[in-house]
Amino acid sequence: MPVPRYRQFRGPALFSAGFRPFFLCAAAWAALAIPLWLFVFDGTVEVPTALAPVTWHVHEMVFGYGAAAVAGFLLTAIPNWTGRLPLSGGRLILLVLLWACGRAAVLLSAWAAAPGIAAAVDLSFLAAFLAVVTREIIAGRNWRNLPMVGALGFLLLGSGLVHTEALGWAAVAAAGNRLGIATLLMLISLVGGRIVPSFTRNWLAKAELGAAQPASFDAFDRFALALTAIALAVWVIWPDTVVAPALQLAAGLALAARLWRWRGGRTWREPLVLVLHLGYGWLALGLVLLGLSRFVPNLPPTAALHALTVGAVGTMTLAVMTRASLGHTGRPLTAGPGTTAIYALVTLAALARVLAPLGGSHYFLLLSIAGAAWSGAFGLFVVFYAAMLAQPRPKV
Repeated sequence: MPVPRYRQFRGPALFSAGFRPFFLCAAAWAALAIPLWLFVFDGTVEVPTALAPVTWHVHEMVFGYGAAAVAGFLLTAIPNWTGRLPLSGGRLILLVLLWACGRAAVLLSAWAAAPGIAAAVDLSFLAAFLAVVTREIIAGRNWRNLPMVGALGFLLLGSGLVHTEALGWAAVAAAGNRLGIATLLMLISLVGGRIVPSFTRNWLAKAELGAAQPASFDAFDRFALALTAIALAVWVIWPDTVVAPALQLAAGLALAARLWRWRGGRTWREPLVLVLHLGYGWLALGLVLLGLSRFVPNLPPTAALHALTVGAVGTMTLAVMTRASLGHTGRPLTAGPGTTAIYALVTLAALARVLAPLGGSHYFLLLSIAGAAWSGAFGLFVVFYAAMLAQPRPKV
């Protein structure tokens, strides 16, 4: 007999499926953490964390926000991949509490000199989530998606390296944060390569725009993914090696060519689809900028880094969070004015943050615009999607 998509759940609808609490928590934390970081950056506020301020900022965006967004996506996608029942109820609540306690523990880790406790609390979420995903994929014999287990293992390792430095054992926090960023970027490369052409093809068919369909997965896609994996691995392990810029440039250009084959320009009438192409485009552009930053004196690596994080990670996660929230709560798959505003704000945030290091005397103005737009995008997600995520799916 077919496995039902959702088990009977009598508790709060918010905990009936993983995407509901994790997308909501991820957006709320993203909206709050960046203004807090800007106050820390200009010296107005001092956070009681055992991590260096910049390290805390990167860690919380990658292993705080990013990990929650990944959790919401995987807890929704894995039941579709395996045919098994999704995580819900008490076990889901426990997982969300582990994530939330991790955020608090890292933020307050300097109090009572407790970096070891903070590390244990924070890493417990990724360890538990890794165990859940591993069990589901193995039980469902879903070997095609086994790389997701590896990705979560890398996130756990990356966060562990950051905590290793906080404990005074080794100066590896920068490598840990790079590993976390690279893991998120590789997930965008892999998962985006599945959903962007698929959703584009579906929308073109629905809009009766049948000609010039997105290219099917072929040898070029395998080449682009392999090149991206190599470029990211070299960036994590040997960021200053002479071959790193060439690999980054080649990977960025390969991903740009891959994106061009998906016919994104034809989706301009539906922001819900177009934004997926925009997010993948930031990934290609960020890798190109990262490679060029070694040769162009006026192009700092931070511009490339924020094209990859604010641009690629921010845009693509919001694109997936909005689409999955609409689809899995029974709403029409189209972007209304509120959702379109979310996409516009995250795009403004990425543009302003990339341009800030190039803005000279306008640096802090552009930085403030980027922070306000980022918080606005995720704040609007909370405003427009909180009720949708907290209420039961409408009965047809």
